[in-house]
Amino acid sequence: MLRVLVLSTLFPDASRPNFGIFVERQTRALAARDGVEVQVVAPRGLPTFPLDRHPRYAALSRQPIRENWRGLTVHRPRFLNLPGTGGAFHAGLIARALRPTLTELRRSFPFDVISAEFFFPDGPAAIALGKAFDVPVSIKARGSDIHQWTRRPGIARQIVRAGQAADGLLSVSLPLRDDMIALGMPAERIACIVTGVDLTRFAPRDRGEAKRALGFNAPLVASVGALIPLKGHDLLIDAVATLPGVHLAIAGQGPEAGRLAAKIDAMGLSARVRLLGAIPPERVAELLAAADVMALASASEGLANAWLEALASGTPIVIPDVGGARQVVTTPAAGRIVDRTSTAFAAAIAGLLHAPPAQADVRGVAAPFTWEANSERLHGFLARMVADRHGT
Repeated sequence: MLRVLVLSTLFPDASRPNFGIFVERQTRALAARDGVEVQVVAPRGLPTFPLDRHPRYAALSRQPIRENWRGLTVHRPRFLNLPGTGGAFHAGLIARALRPTLTELRRSFPFDVISAEFFFPDGPAAIALGKAFDVPVSIKARGSDIHQWTRRPGIARQIVRAGQAADGLLSVSLPLRDDMIALGMPAERIACIVTGVDLTRFAPRDRGEAKRALGFNAPLVASVGALIPLKGHDLLIDAVATLPGVHLAIAGQGPEAGRLAAKIDAMGLSARVRLLGAIPPERVAELLAAADVMALASASEGLANAWLEALASGTPIVIPDVGGARQVVTTPAAGRIVDRTSTAFAAAIAGLLHAPPAQADVRGVAAPFTWEANSERLHGFLARMVADRHGT
């Protein structure tokens, strides 16, 4: 029996059901495998009283210390969040806060390995805890954790040290693996295990009926991603503005919501561009099945789940040449890789609307990217780490 402790600051809760949902989905797939037991530690960063009552933290502070979350045992210990420090001390504070939790947990769940699911702050904290409990540690890179956090020298040093100390490292795409190696992480310890997609939930439907169910009756472009500058929603709005009659629906939440809404109003696009906010996975699936094209103009990615979810829905994608784009857009049916400009996005969207690929051909591109395949490789990777530690 392989007992895996999943450590992730990126994990859904009652107040943020879509937050890190891909980590949850991967973990549930791993837990479903024979010979594997999994428990999750999802630490909550909260400031001291009275700041923890601030609306930004209040819902998080009300989350239970332990709960059954969609079939997974999830522990949510609290660690000290120091506002204004930009997270520079989070890894050390997480490690300190989690030692009592893991000491108690290990009496009933003698975990064999710690699997950190985001490189910062999870990775450095996991290394400290792995040493304390004498278990191997795996750290997974997903994209923004490597591309964004390493822009800060102090945090970059923590990330690189953790990568060099880890027993195993994972990336979600081959280019991200190259980026990790360029930072000084050991190539021989890095495996690329791409993400999965739920081929049952995300599947082709009658596109006309799906559109009508969502209140659309026109060519539709969908985008799924947090409302942050990194995702490039401005570019998509500008692109669709040049395509008469084409509608754009953006699913996601984030600090850019107000500014994007103001931009849409100022451009007179309120009738054609909608900000849907955070919507549950079931509605994301409905949106992607209704869309003629899914576009995401990210400045960087690892390998975005939204790409695969769109393809599984029979919807071609338009994306820049970032992360694992070339691992996904492998045929013309999958869509287009374009320059990260509104002009290039508009041209690619128009081309796919004019000559849409068959839904079955698009879905075929996503067929190999199953959660079953993902969990099989992850199981093997973690099991080998444990065997290597014990010399078996």
